[in-house]
Amino acid sequence: MARVLLFGPLRDLAGWRERDIAAASVSALRALLASEDADLGAALDGKGVQVAVDQAVVRGDVALSATSEVAFLPPMSGG
Repeated sequence: MARVLLFGPLRDLAGWRERDIAAASVSALRALLASEDADLGAALDGKGVQVAVDQAVVRGDVALSATSEVAFLPPMSGG
């Protein structure tokens, strides 16, 4: 099972920070999370949300293994 981490407002919306979830890819993981919580699914698809797999930011769909760590990162702001 992949270790899934949520940060900032994504964590607050979901009500959890870390879970182990079985999913074959990032897109399958997003779909599973959206089926469990439509608001979280919409937030994960929101503008500026990034995904890191094993501590490297990825774009598009990426295959996951049982030892993958997937972090959903909220949009960053700063100055």
